[in-house]
Amino acid sequence: MAVGGGKSIVTRSWISDTPDEVEHPPVPLGINEMAVPRASILLSISTVLLILISSVWIGFSAVGFLDKLEESFESVDESMIEMDGRWSWEVDLLFDTCDSREGDWTWPENLSTQDEVFLYPGELRCDWEHQGQGDRASVVVYNRGNQTLDLLLEIGGPDVLFSASGDTQYLINEISGNDAVILEIELTEDITEGEISIIASHVSLMAAEVRLDVSIFQGTDARSLHIEEGDRVEVEYTVWNADTGEELDSGTWTENAGDPWWSIEGFGWSAIGLDIDDDRGLIPGVETGTKHITLLPPAIAYGNSDDHELQDVWLRFEIDLERAPISG
Repeated sequence: MAVGGGKSIVTRSWISDTPDEVEHPPVPLGINEMAVPRASILLSISTVLLILISSVWIGFSAVGFLDKLEESFESVDESMIEMDGRWSWEVDLLFDTCDSREGDWTWPENLSTQDEVFLYPGELRCDWEHQGQGDRASVVVYNRGNQTLDLLLEIGGPDVLFSASGDTQYLINEISGNDAVILEIELTEDITEGEISIIASHVSLMAAEVRLDVSIFQGTDARSLHIEEGDRVEVEYTVWNADTGEELDSGTWTENAGDPWWSIEGFGWSAIGLDIDDDRGLIPGVETGTKHITLLPPAIAYGNSDDHELQDVWLRFEIDLERAPISG
């Protein structure tokens, strides 16, 4: 460029022959500000879809697993545990205080001459008169069929549990056909009156259940000691033929409660639930023991004694506690 008539040349080495927009291309606004967030959104959507698909797959798998598990537990053939329209087990309380649970059957005129497989025409409801907290009673489960059973027993209602488990549930493993299991239940509170149910369900088909209802009420005189399985006791007893009323025997017997007496399983368990004061019956002339009456079907009497004259006889025992516990 000429200035003042002179000639002067100013170089512009800092000016490139390449257009500026080519050498330093502008960064598009969309790539600069939106590319990363858009990629994150797409990645998030993909992740959510993957999680949803996985959840659905896991859900279907879980449902399939539960269905198979349920099928395995309900694979029992109902016809094998059912007889004459009833489940093949019965539940009983040893006290001679039982009747029809729902009033839908009457007692047979003669218990010993029944033609039925079952001991009772239907489910039972029994009364339990207790003598204070810690009192006990004996519950019997009879398997009347030929198939071995696994049964879950559960107490519905407050303040009573199974002594053997210390809980309201008890599992009976493999009770043989035509056999019986006797269990001790225990009162945990001193209640005036109450109601419980003892439900025996098949472990593989919980809908197959037999129920025993028990009405519990307080006796007139509480006692401080309550006989339980294993206690050494001395009792006065009288035994009758439950059908004819004939007295078969009477006397004094000393044994552990719960053990078979005279080879009669139910006799020893009949002592469960007796009560006595702290004197334990050891003071001459002072009687503080209680008495009660129990009813024993042949299954827990002489039913397993071949050719015994009382093999088919139902026995009624009156038991009066004289002393307990005492040393053997």
